[in-house]
Amino acid sequence: MMLRVRSRDGLERVTVDNPQHTTVSQLKALIQTQLRIPFQNQTISTNQNLLLAKTHDDISRFTDMANPNTSLSALNLSHGSIVYLAYDGERTVAGPTFHPAGSFGRKMTMDDLIAKQMKVTRQENPHSELVSFDRDCANAFQHYVNDTLAFAVKRGGFMYGTVSEEGKVEVDFIYEPPQQGTEANLVFFRDPDEEKSVEAIAMGLGMRRVGFIFTQTVSQDKKDYTLSNREVLQASEFHAESGLKEWVTAMVKLEVNEDGGADVHFEAFQMSDMCIRLFKEGWFETEIEEGHDPKLSKMKKDVVVGVKDTREVDNDFFLVVVKIFDHQGPLSSSFPIENRNAPVTLKALKNHLDRAKSLPFVKRISDFHLMLLLARFLDVAADIPALAECVHTESPIPEGYQLLIESMANAS
Repeated sequence: MMLRVRSRDGLERVTVDNPQHTTVSQLKALIQTQLRIPFQNQTISTNQNLLLAKTHDDISRFTDMANPNTSLSALNLSHGSIVYLAYDGERTVAGPTFHPAGSFGRKMTMDDLIAKQMKVTRQENPHSELVSFDRDCANAFQHYVNDTLAFAVKRGGFMYGTVSEEGKVEVDFIYEPPQQGTEANLVFFRDPDEEKSVEAIAMGLGMRRVGFIFTQTVSQDKKDYTLSNREVLQASEFHAESGLKEWVTAMVKLEVNEDGGADVHFEAFQMSDMCIRLFKEGWFETEIEEGHDPKLSKMKKDVVVGVKDTREVDNDFFLVVVKIFDHQGPLSSSFPIENRNAPVTLKALKNHLDRAKSLPFVKRISDFHLMLLLARFLDVAADIPALAECVHTESPIPEGYQLLIESMANAS
């Protein structure tokens, strides 16, 4: 099993050979061996706020992994999970020994050499040839942010669909995690159980997570940037986490048209390969201070842009434009959407099934958001992938499932 460990140095990997029986204490020993951080200097947690802790008192409040005998399986840590690490002292990262050659000029340090390699240029071609949005799912997202939120606060979601061999990305549904949006900030409160259900549905549908979509607010429209530094950081984090080279970042905003009215506008990008490399290796300053220019991303060390060394990079250097198309996908998007203002209840299931009475049952449940509600009541490991596969192949729903779903609706 591979665990990802995020510390102030960026994202690194630790290999765990026997995950079922590995304890917190043994994980710390592996971190000591593989990442060279002394056992006694480590505090680890599944809570990312550990990295924001400033004092020993703050750090000591993160106790979910304080018991050395707790097993990783009890903490729901599986392949690819992220563990957050704070540690005391400085650290020596293993690397080649460097002997300066020649006797002219000043000696170059290893940092100088790395900066010379870290040349930030514009990437001409994206890995995804284009992104195509299912019209219904794009409309369901933009109607909510336009009609209900009025683009006053930010909103976001994860896009799911397929990626062809040529790099064509199709988006067929958008999952909106629990979140809090303000004028300039978007924070996801990610729910591992809900995301497990989302992945089970996607697997049955023959789909996967393919990108991140978010809105810019009307107050941001007055600023002279395409993406702000906060947006670059968030988009890079999700792109890096995905491991998918065709991963797409989509942005939705209001644009004033020629008549003085406003049109909803979609734009799509990929974060450049260099951007993702810098993010993974911990070059970005992640603490953004008040007053810092939002169109510039700050680096912890010099990088080369053009011919000069700098620690501030225009965000546009990190963006690779992706062409946008639309299509009619296999799913409907008429069921109430999760994690919005009003909770989704079984009453919504009854209303939805009643409205679609004339359709075959498989068509009546061909909606991701409806299946996510069902996942709260059915077995995510068996029932949900089976139902999603029926939807995917447009096969009749087994009678037992149909009776169960109808009885749930009638019990509301």
